[in-house]
Amino acid sequence: MQRKAKARVPGVAALIAVLLTGCTGGSGDAGGDDSKPGDSGSSTAVAQPGKYRTLPEPCGEVDTDTLDAMLPGIAEMEDAEQREKAYEGTPTGTYDTDRRVGCRWKVESSGASHHLLIDFERVVSYDGTVSDDARAAEVYATKLREAGLTRPTGTSSEDTSPTAEDSEAGDKPQGGKNGRSDDDKGEKGKKGEKGKKDDKDKESGSPDAGDESSLSATPPPGLEPRTLTDLGDEAFLDDALTTSASASRHRTVTVVFRTSNVVVTIEYDEQPGRRTDVPDSKEMQDKAQELADTLAGEFDE
Repeated sequence: MQRKAKARVPGVAALIAVLLTGCTGGSGDAGGDDSKPGDSGSSTAVAQPGKYRTLPEPCGEVDTDTLDAMLPGIAEMEDAEQREKAYEGTPTGTYDTDRRVGCRWKVESSGASHHLLIDFERVVSYDGTVSDDARAAEVYATKLREAGLTRPTGTSSEDTSPTAEDSEAGDKPQGGKNGRSDDDKGEKGKKGEKGKKDDKDKESGSPDAGDESSLSATPPPGLEPRTLTDLGDEAFLDDALTTSASASRHRTVTVVFRTSNVVVTIEYDEQPGRRTDVPDSKEMQDKAQELADTLAGEFDE
């Protein structure tokens, strides 16, 4: 009996050794401290961080030649100190300069006032299953919707169906055909001294012509708000003209583009000194897009 008991001991010891070896091997495959948040050993991969971890110094991103072109009158400022300060721009206030920075320039002259703003937003996703790029794409999509590019603009769009906001916009000066109501058309058809005076004013281009029907808030064909190609990962341009009869025409051209996890916004506006002058869409859009191309190129370097 004693011999049989002793014969079993080596077999038990071997079994224990095999079990211990298996446990030790499993512990090594766990990876220790190299595991990432959200990785529980399943096949689900952790989303990658964005390409950019820092942002540029915004007030130093626009060169002097570009400022001269976009802000007429800045080079002619007589006060040297004031001119230098105008070129430097003013940083926009932000809570976290690692996440968002911006700079603005404004120049007023006898002919018009011009304003330029650039804004850089570095988007970070705090969800381990959503990448920084994907979160930045959501931020860009929000700006796209705010620009109203899903509404009919005469360009191809994935969704051209009118929305509730479109219906409300029809009651505004730019709504309807040339912004004129049926009552306005009736008044136009009236004869008499008042009708003759109105016709004369319209022929002469007088600001007393009455309503804003002669001035469309929509840019010329080909210059409507639209998405842009060959600019960052995705981009769009918006063009809005304020047509209030009591103030000068105020046009704002906005270019927004996304490159990886950074969303860049450019706002460029002009307000002429004379109420009857209208800022040129093409000229302003060309300048804004040229600046956008330059900024996008800086990210690619």
